[in-house]
Amino acid sequence: MDGGAEGSQQPHLILAHKLFLLTHPDVQDIEKVQLKSEVLDSIKSDGMAPLYETLAASSVLELDQSLLDSMRANNEEELKKLDEKIADAEENLGESEVREAHLAKALYFIRISDKEKALEQLKLTEGKTVAVGQKMDLVFYTLQLAFFYMDFDLVSQSIDKAKKLFEEGGDWERKNRLKVYEGLYCMATRDFKKAASLFLDSISTFTTYEIFPYETFIFYTVLTSIITLDRVSLKQKVVDAPEILTVLGKIPFLSEFLNSLYECQYKAFFSAFAGMAEQIKFDRYLYPHFRFYMREVRTVVYSQFLESYKSVTVEAMAKAFGVSVDFIDQELSRFIAAGKLHCKIDKVAGVLETNRPDAKNALYQATIKQGDFLLNRIQKLSRVIDL
Repeated sequence: MDGGAEGSQQPHLILAHKLFLLTHPDVQDIEKVQLKSEVLDSIKSDGMAPLYETLAASSVLELDQSLLDSMRANNEEELKKLDEKIADAEENLGESEVREAHLAKALYFIRISDKEKALEQLKLTEGKTVAVGQKMDLVFYTLQLAFFYMDFDLVSQSIDKAKKLFEEGGDWERKNRLKVYEGLYCMATRDFKKAASLFLDSISTFTTYEIFPYETFIFYTVLTSIITLDRVSLKQKVVDAPEILTVLGKIPFLSEFLNSLYECQYKAFFSAFAGMAEQIKFDRYLYPHFRFYMREVRTVVYSQFLESYKSVTVEAMAKAFGVSVDFIDQELSRFIAAGKLHCKIDKVAGVLETNRPDAKNALYQATIKQGDFLLNRIQKLSRVIDL
């Protein structure tokens, strides 16, 4: 994973996305033929014998024993050279050169996708590392490896480790990079609120090109913000954010998706929503949460529409969204039953009546309840004092 030029995505993570599409049920067979060829080319160029063996065993790729043997031989030869460099550094050079030799071996294991040996070698390299910044770089290598395998336990452990390292010191650039890694972890584990907060904090300082391009980062930031921020915050932090506006138009449907929601153009929103659904479905981090995200977005947009009305006809709502009355009736029935929308449907009159919880009244009731509790405690205390 040491490949990839400065400011470009790691080749391993590009490969991970191709492997995800290769096993995706909705990707066309003709596209999978091309993907299979590209995956095999990447495996051959980096000599990824361990990964090739795993993919062949799971029938993702056909096993070519001569190719596997050839890659294994090359791996052994390269590792022998790296061991010689380590031995030479230990005998003739200083501690810094010894660390660099061990790091080179760790990066080689990452490059050929030998996860267990890579983690062992990174741990060994860490033992020879003194500077906090260099230790942080080892954590970032571990995080990239963990995201390749979607090993979220390893991601979580590495993030916790990085935070402890920052207590000892560490520069702002690495701290900001860690926010993006943690945001991606939160998004991939369905903590969209925290993910949105971390992504928004990193917009102006984004340098984490090794895990995804800036356009993808903005894509994730907008998606997570839409379902977690209120209208005022969405306007301030997303709709009017200059960093987002510069790339918003480069991502298909994203500008229409965001602006039509904020401007209450619901018919245009549903049109863009269909295009966005395709992109979310083919994203390896969002795909496991596809149905959940689709449901949350619809909850947000239906709630926003109903916020303006005490009552509204189902027909008027269907017309606003550009869908049939039956569709909106079925949709709302499911969301009301799940407790996602505060309204009820009068089927006879064909009217929706909102019954939003009164925040002021709820606060008043809570204050009365807490006041009663406090008075009871004071009375008990006074009895104890009298005795």
